Amino acid sequence: MKTDELREKYLDFYVSKGCVRQPSDVLVPAWDPSVLFTPAGMNQFKDHFLGKVKLDYTRATTCQKCLRTGDIDNVGRTAFHHTFFEMLGNFSFGDYFKEEAIYWAWEFLTDKKWLGIPGERLTVTVYKDDDEAFGIWNNKIGLPSARIKRMDEDENFWPASAPSEGPDGVCGPCSEIYYQLEDGSDVEIWNLVFTQFNRIGTPPDNLHPLPSKNIDTGMGLERTASVLQGVPTNFHIDSLLPIVHAAADVVGVKYEYESDNGRRLRRITDHARASVFAIHENVYPGPKDARSVIRRLIRRAVLDGYQMNLREPFLFKMVEAVADASKAAYPELGQTAQRVGEAIEAEEKAFFSTIDGGMKRIHRLFEEMQDESSVMVPGADAADLLTTYGVPPELVQTLAAEQNFTFDWDGFKDAMDKHADESDGGQRVLFQTGPLETLKESLRETPFIGYDAIEASATVKGIITGDGQDKGDEGQLLSHLDRPGDAVLRLVLDHSPFYGESGGQVGDTGVIENEQFRFEVTDTQRHASLIVHHGRLVKGKISVGESCTAKVDVENRTALARAHSATHILHHALHTHVGRHAEQQGSKVEADRLRFDFTNPKAIDDDTLVEIEKDVLKLVEASEEIRWDTVSLADAREAGAMMLFGEKYPDPCRMVSMGTFSRELCGGTHLTNTADVGSFEVVVEESVSTGTRRIEALTGDRAKQHREQTKNLLSTVAEKLGCDPSVAASATDALIEEVRRLKKELAAGKAAEYPAAFQLDMSKATKIDVQNYNAVRTAVRGLTRRLHVAIDDVLGRLDALLADRGSLVEQLKEVSAGGSVSVDELIAGGATIGDTLLVVAEVPGANPNMMRSWIDQIRKKSTGPSAVLFGAAQGDKVVLVGGLSRELVDRGLKAGEWVGATARVVGGGGGGRPDMAQAGGKDPAKLPEAIKQAQSTMADQLAT
Repeated sequence: MKTDELREKYLDFYVSKGCVRQPSDVLVPAWDPSVLFTPAGMNQFKDHFLGKVKLDYTRATTCQKCLRTGDIDNVGRTAFHHTFFEMLGNFSFGDYFKEEAIYWAWEFLTDKKWLGIPGERLTVTVYKDDDEAFGIWNNKIGLPSARIKRMDEDENFWPASAPSEGPDGVCGPCSEIYYQLEDGSDVEIWNLVFTQFNRIGTPPDNLHPLPSKNIDTGMGLERTASVLQGVPTNFHIDSLLPIVHAAADVVGVKYEYESDNGRRLRRITDHARASVFAIHENVYPGPKDARSVIRRLIRRAVLDGYQMNLREPFLFKMVEAVADASKAAYPELGQTAQRVGEAIEAEEKAFFSTIDGGMKRIHRLFEEMQDESSVMVPGADAADLLTTYGVPPELVQTLAAEQNFTFDWDGFKDAMDKHADESDGGQRVLFQTGPLETLKESLRETPFIGYDAIEASATVKGIITGDGQDKGDEGQLLSHLDRPGDAVLRLVLDHSPFYGESGGQVGDTGVIENEQFRFEVTDTQRHASLIVHHGRLVKGKISVGESCTAKVDVENRTALARAHSATHILHHALHTHVGRHAEQQGSKVEADRLRFDFTNPKAIDDDTLVEIEKDVLKLVEASEEIRWDTVSLADAREAGAMMLFGEKYPDPCRMVSMGTFSRELCGGTHLTNTADVGSFEVVVEESVSTGTRRIEALTGDRAKQHREQTKNLLSTVAEKLGCDPSVAASATDALIEEVRRLKKELAAGKAAEYPAAFQLDMSKATKIDVQNYNAVRTAVRGLTRRLHVAIDDVLGRLDALLADRGSLVEQLKEVSAGGSVSVDELIAGGATIGDTLLVVAEVPGANPNMMRSWIDQIRKKSTGPSAVLFGAAQGDKVVLVGGLSRELVDRGLKAGEWVGATARVVGGGGGGRPDMAQAGGKDPAKLPEAIKQAQSTMADQLAT
């Protein structure tokens, strides 16, 4: 049976049992902070199991895309482990329970209408105390007791070991179904979880029956397909073997199942598939959270290629193979193959540039271990190799074994536990707890009525202390509060016109009040289906159950709507001028300010930015109608509505349309006409990460104010730099370059003369037309990029540069004054003590680089050993540099001690290597005394 056929048969079977077929949740469920990736089919139904949402159905079935990395080290090595996999599931929320779950699983597996697996090939396990499940399997299904094994809580309870170890909360026994392979071994293909208890406290008697029992079952699609197809590993099923062969073709080796390269090709297959699905959903490789997991998967696969002698990107070439093998169930992968491939290739290029460094570090580590007669690779070093170079520990272990070294896995795990960015990609906390969860159980949701109203009567349903941001402090539920002040509180109402932050749009502000109290809302957030108002009680006493009026700040809401509607228009303009690949990667919509991240491999040039802005303004001036309709997902797709991959949309959904040029699924607040955007001004276009760019823009009055600021900036810059506004940008570039040159000349001890005030060489200046706003804006953008500051900080940065220039010019004057000293003169002024030349001198105007250079030259010119120390006053400070030749260091003398003792005379300290050291002091008046002491102390040491 083909894998695609198995998937559909399973879903059809459970639909026939009254289950509602639901789509797979996204791989990265942004709504659930407890996980990085969706680890199981039940994840999207957690609130259904807990009764925290209104139930539209009590039975469901899904095929869920999952990603776990807890068993990453087994991928490719064992027959059945993956990071990305599909989990077939059926779920009951207080509906059917054990008997139906067991009967239906047996029917689907053994009935010839469905899978037709011989019953004698199946065995089961149950929890040791679950006599009910044992009885159903034994007495009603007719499975002999010899084929029913009772297991302890670490194997057959969910969560594992929950009765004795926790956590508190919903839990229950499991029953697993195993298939016997031809070699007599068993493979688990299905797990039936009976969530029937609420764990409270420590045993005994800590498992309390739930009033509403649930079913959560999961059958591994790939494992079951391998059983039905009679292949030795999941990687040989019809949907995965073509990817394995594609990997072999790309790498240029023959696929052999038992070989090391065979294991590497299977791992490459798995990691390529996981990366394609994740990046398709806009989870790009990066340094933190889910992105760090994808980066790790790509880099592990690249290292496998590296071990097969590849030195150029190759993984990106497998994107088409993954998309083609998955097209029956996931045709959308083909739509994003190009951008997914570009993202993988960019990550590969970046990693290939560091692999050699990692391998050199490994070889250096092995050399150090041999020198120290160590036999175990330190876990901390292995963790550093992973976090710095991306070298996985199993590769280090393999290479170590070749040198007869062992590997400290415990130390590695401890080190990784301390690394903040590392994640196993699995589930962190199974179910959330706290005051908001308590409210969710009773309220289910807070209906949002803000599309049609900005003011509404409501009832206070919850008062919670704090903002919930302090780790370990989720706040407390209060029945009332009568202490106005600055303390942050959270209010939950029975319904609300306030928009809770989501989809990139920040939350509304405003007031919640009645005759008894006034609560100023400074932010509005969402907690799953609850709208949570953050703010301060500024007057009176507030109590749960009170009626009140919720008033949204209209001016702020309108400014948010301007920026949000402009975001949709900008998205359209990017598709027009950059390409359809410029897909949204993230956004933030604030009052008359927007930030839009999108996929693009390179920067957008200024001319294209101008055209994008013109296009947006043209659509604004066209006064196109903005409307929103509630439609089915199917109708939205047919209408061509833009849907972001990786987003999970409700069905029916809210479709926002602007004229005929834009249709997007969006839950945010919008204008009713594009003309109300007023004005639009791109502020900056910059890189966010590899393959991702960002545009920040302004709307309304903020855009107009920014335009005026841009027009006036060059004139102000020109005044500071003493030039015409038409060359102000060139003058700024010249100032930056001059400061760099001054620093280099000073560091090199080069004598040079510069005028006291900055002067622009007009022969090298580029003029712009200051009457052309686009030219002015391009110049200002370039200016901010060169200065590495925002437009508001340009003038302050210029002042700092001018001050730096003045200081550098003065220091160079001092260098010029002391620049007449020659090495030969310094040697001639020295003394010979025994076989050693001793040179100690004050060198006015010299800097540390000059002193070190003179020391090196003296050591080279001296026919024997040499000891040299120089000192110079620099303003109100003293710099001392000393050096000893190798012969003196071998005799036990140390430049650091010599220079440090000298520095203490001038109120300072310092030191360095035995052959070269530098120190500073705070009392220039005592420099002659310090020089005299340095001469005498070293002379004494040389004479002994």
